[in-house]
Amino acid sequence: MTTAEPVPDSADAGRVVLLTTSHRVAPGLLSWPAWQALRSADRVVCADADHPQVPYLREAGVAVEVAAPAARELLAECAGGRTVVVVAGADGESALTDGLARLAGSGREAMPDLELLPGSYDLPGARLLDLVEVMDRIRRACPWTGPRTHEDLVKYGIEEAYELVEAIESGDREALREELGDVLLQVVFHARIAEDAEEEPFSVDDVAAGIVTKLVHRHPHVFGEESAETAEDVKAHWRRTKAAEKRRTSVTEGVPLGQPALALAAKLAGRARTAGLDVPAEAARTEGAPDAAPDAASGVGYELLALAVRAEAGGVDPETALRAAARAYRDAVLAAEERARVR
Repeated sequence: MTTAEPVPDSADAGRVVLLTTSHRVAPGLLSWPAWQALRSADRVVCADADHPQVPYLREAGVAVEVAAPAARELLAECAGGRTVVVVAGADGESALTDGLARLAGSGREAMPDLELLPGSYDLPGARLLDLVEVMDRIRRACPWTGPRTHEDLVKYGIEEAYELVEAIESGDREALREELGDVLLQVVFHARIAEDAEEEPFSVDDVAAGIVTKLVHRHPHVFGEESAETAEDVKAHWRRTKAAEKRRTSVTEGVPLGQPALALAAKLAGRARTAGLDVPAEAARTEGAPDAAPDAASGVGYELLALAVRAEAGGVDPETALRAAARAYRDAVLAAEERARVR
């Protein structure tokens, strides 16, 4: 009969701290618990001599050794209650942690306390930094991407916007995530092209700074002393601040005429309505420039305009409504084709 071998006492087995950091945070910007662990450790090691944290830790007075001790070596190093901090590389020191796990599982070793300590971690939006970095590298190294201009990308921006709309309307969450990424790529791509401009260059940071400033200014009920109890109050704030920023002389100024026709009609009708102007759709026939809408001479264009104005006044987006009807019509065509095949 054999007796189970007693598990060694771990009271003086010491402590191993695996310190992880994010490459998306500037080196040296570590949490207070991380700095406490580093300064109180008996030994600090890092397997990667080129780890971005190493020079900053040394500058702060932390003696970092470039070393990659094996699991059993760490156990010996921690004996007597000592603490060893391991500054983890990109793989999280998987070989070391696997070795420590095997030793712990054997039950024959006095194991030190094992602690995973995040020294820095990603904030929301941190992966955007990866996108900017990848886009910059592709712009410099890819023979197709490098020569692209803003004009070259116009058609792709339009396509991606429509694909995003389709994903939203279909309710496909996976497609929505993917299409949002494709639209975001267009933004970052254009911003990277703009960096190379000889005149008036700007970067993605300038783009982000501009929209942040705009959002803060147009939300005084969030960032200022204004108040807004309803969505209509918010819209009123938005219209006032936007009008002051743009200094437009007409409510139609700034409406892009190149957008889809129903959306254009609804936008113009909405601008007129919010400005308190009573402009019925019929006014287009009598007061519009005679050569402004030659294709509407048959009356179809004016009828569509009237429908769009009526829809906007009723809170319906005519573009969305027509797309829904068009999808239903597509299904009807498919059904008709199927019936024709059955015959």
